[in-house]
Amino acid sequence: MNEEIFAGTVSAILNGKVLTVALNRPQVHNAMSPQLTSDLTQLFAEIGAREDVRVVILTGSGRSFCAGADLAYMRAAADYDYEQNVADGQAIFDLMSSIDRCPKPLVGRINGAAIGGGVGLVSCCDIVVAVERAKFAFSEVGLGLVPAVISPFVLRKIGAGSARQLFLTGERFGAVEARRIGLVHHVTTEEKLNDVVAECVEMLLNGAPGAQASAKELLRTVPQLATEEQRSYTAEMLADRRASDEGREGMSAFLEKRKPDWQS
Repeated sequence: MNEEIFAGTVSAILNGKVLTVALNRPQVHNAMSPQLTSDLTQLFAEIGAREDVRVVILTGSGRSFCAGADLAYMRAAADYDYEQNVADGQAIFDLMSSIDRCPKPLVGRINGAAIGGGVGLVSCCDIVVAVERAKFAFSEVGLGLVPAVISPFVLRKIGAGSARQLFLTGERFGAVEARRIGLVHHVTTEEKLNDVVAECVEMLLNGAPGAQASAKELLRTVPQLATEEQRSYTAEMLADRRASDEGREGMSAFLEKRKPDWQS
């Protein structure tokens, strides 16, 4: 049975252990506004503590994923003073960070165009499935701007080599190119989109939730550490996981040739 746990500029429907979060402004191609940014940040801050959520799917309502900044929002922002612009940028950064740091595995269901901040959202997803017709662009330079607050998340996903050209040209690129540079993992037809997403979700549900949260922390932390710090950090994480209830259950299940309790 589906349970709606959040509604507004963002909708969130829980079906079993899977929470589908949809940007819910289809009339403006799910463009970002201060309210959407606030709603999405709040929702992801709450998701991490929910034991009934194992996997999250992030998508858009209608035929677009996220068209970047809302036009009315951009008109208003043109009159912001410096402090207001800084606060606005920090709010967007905090949104990206809340998604990036979500301890639950996150599947991006990219059902259409992702522009500007929309590509930032894609960059924060762990596994990304995109329809063939999806288009992507860092369109900021065409407006005299830069993809500043989303850049840490994008650079970690696609690297500086790909970002140099795309940040400087603002060119649009398709789903196949997005897969080539590592932004997207799977490209499929609209007819098969839900099936491919479901396959990704099924694989994720086989993993131990605490181990998956630790793996996401590992991915964020290790690249920032010096070699000697990596040595101690990774060894201590291994020791913690082996001593954890999940680690003991996983090893017992393997040796006893049965499913671990998180798969039951």
